[in-house]
Amino acid sequence: TAAPSREAATPIQLGESHTIQSSILGDGREINVWLPPAYGEEGRRFSVLYVVDGALDQDFIHIAGLGQLGALSWQYEQLIVVGVQTRTRIHELTPPARDARYQSVFPNAGGAVDFRRFVETEVIPFVESHYHTGPRRAIMGESLAGLFVVDTLLSQPTLFNDYIAISPSLWWDDRALARQATDLLARNSVSERRLYLSIANEGGTMQDGVDRLRRALGAASGRVEVHYSDRSASETHAT
Repeated sequence: TAAPSREAATPIQLGESHTIQSSILGDGREINVWLPPAYGEEGRRFSVLYVVDGALDQDFIHIAGLGQLGALSWQYEQLIVVGVQTRTRIHELTPPARDARYQSVFPNAGGAVDFRRFVETEVIPFVESHYHTGPRRAIMGESLAGLFVVDTLLSQPTLFNDYIAISPSLWWDDRALARQATDLLARNSVSERRLYLSIANEGGTMQDGVDRLRRALGAASGRVEVHYSDRSASETHAT
């Protein structure tokens, strides 16, 4: 029998994509936005989840899918998902290295301060001026982006309300950020902030960095609310 005829396909619309010409980074960056089903209802405003490594070929699509899952299941609030593109991740997501070994191997690293300033002064104002945003902001990242999330919590905690770090690369610079956590927490109050922290089966300096961070957070005054998920028995860095 003859195969059924194929009608013209209709594209599936997932969200909206913008390009921000960044004066800080010196180039254009892809900013992707997923809006929840209730968006547009009169008077409603929504918390915003900022996803680092959020280009269409990075983590935006599957995190937007989780936003849709939350809206369907009522397991968590409807929210706006914003994906922020990274390019040279080892440069944009790492604090400057102090260890000479890392300086030698990664001479282009250490640009996290500029990338954070880009998020703070260019991305967030763009989103808040164009969408119905509420007062709460969250940031999510995995691996090097998870390192950036932890670095932001420790150095500029008021930028977001909620921090989600999945297998953060706290091995960076011989665990310098985790080693500095106690001093940073003494200088920057993390009260009324929440951290979701998870790690897979990486072990070694990854696990040691997470363990050091947890001890520092547990001992800090004005404690951050920490939710820790040890996935070392079931997950790898890729999952």
